[in-house]
Amino acid sequence: MGHRTSAAPPAGLRPGHQVELLQGTAEYFPSLIAAMDAAVSDIQFETYIFDCTDSSVEVAQALVRAAARGLRVQVVVDGFGTGRLPDPWPRVFAEAGVQLQAYAPLRQLQLLWPTHWRRLHRKLCVVDGQVLFCGGINVLDDFHDPNHGRLQAPRLDFAVRVQGSLVAQASDAMEQLWWSLKAGQDARQRRLGLALADWRAARAAGLKRRRAERVERSDHGMRARLLLRDNVGQRAGIERAYRRAIARARHEVIIANAYFIPGIKLRRALKLAARRGVRVRLLLQGRYEYFMQYHAARPVLAALLAAGVEIHEYAPSFLHAKVAVIDAEGAHPWATVGSSNLDPLSLLLAREANVVVQDGAFARELRARLVDAMQHAGRPLHPAACAGRPWRQRLLDRLALALMRMALWVTGHRY
Repeated sequence: MGHRTSAAPPAGLRPGHQVELLQGTAEYFPSLIAAMDAAVSDIQFETYIFDCTDSSVEVAQALVRAAARGLRVQVVVDGFGTGRLPDPWPRVFAEAGVQLQAYAPLRQLQLLWPTHWRRLHRKLCVVDGQVLFCGGINVLDDFHDPNHGRLQAPRLDFAVRVQGSLVAQASDAMEQLWWSLKAGQDARQRRLGLALADWRAARAAGLKRRRAERVERSDHGMRARLLLRDNVGQRAGIERAYRRAIARARHEVIIANAYFIPGIKLRRALKLAARRGVRVRLLLQGRYEYFMQYHAARPVLAALLAAGVEIHEYAPSFLHAKVAVIDAEGAHPWATVGSSNLDPLSLLLAREANVVVQDGAFARELRARLVDAMQHAGRPLHPAACAGRPWRQRLLDRLALALMRMALWVTGHRY
């Protein structure tokens, strides 16, 4: 097998991290709540969906307990993904001292305009500036779906618990967003003096946190990196990291992604990897959830199948994972866990966060869980099944893809 790709390790990853893989809310919520209950100074929390059903209530209660102990607890939810919390939680949060802000709340019908698709999609929590949680898991019980009710099997998703120097980077990013939202709110209410004070507080808080919570670097532990995406200075880092890792792949690429409509550069990277002998496997959403994401993906999947990419569709429940593992058994294993789908909403519009890890044991653990899901819960998608779809379905596929591209054109993007 001839490879012309470089075997050099990925750039930008720093040693000295401890990274623990967490699958689903059954593993994520207990770890998150234990960290909150042990907190002594502050909790920063961001999520797209904050639901208050079944086990997700326990996360809300942990935040309340922390605030009641006198900790600074700041929570940001997306204004569309969450909207207004159900009663009595706004009152309970306020009485306990939990500070809550909504990112870009929407008025009626605003979401019809594509410029309002720039959402807060990242899921981050930093506790005491020392522990970071990052992944794709919302505050949403794995057996509950807001649109479909009770699920027969748990949603498939992942997060990581991280200690090390990248925690301060996440904390600074969350602090900056918090105070920018606060300043914007005060400015809209014409409280310009408060808005200026918020900006000054943001700068002072960031400097203070960097001094007080500086983590000693170590040559031991896992190599890791935090990748953030916004619409200002960090636009393409997550997609670029995927493309570079796929281009370096020598043996295997496994990607599990909920909403998978990669752009032309990422599709080309996957096709080239398959054609040079790398085994490329995708674990994707097997249930119909949204018209646009389902139908716009079909032409892309057909082209990848024709290039030799293997595709499995997750069958028992909804797949919500945004993870990948490359060359887990090789000299330079690469893995990522985060909030970013490989679709235009995540890669071009939303605020996202992924942790990249270079560690053999971590990569092998993630690989084992994904392979198990493909083998026991995945349905292989065959080229003949794509080619044999009824013409009405294929027409809807092309229509959805055209509508998506048109909407992106309105926002100034081509995909």
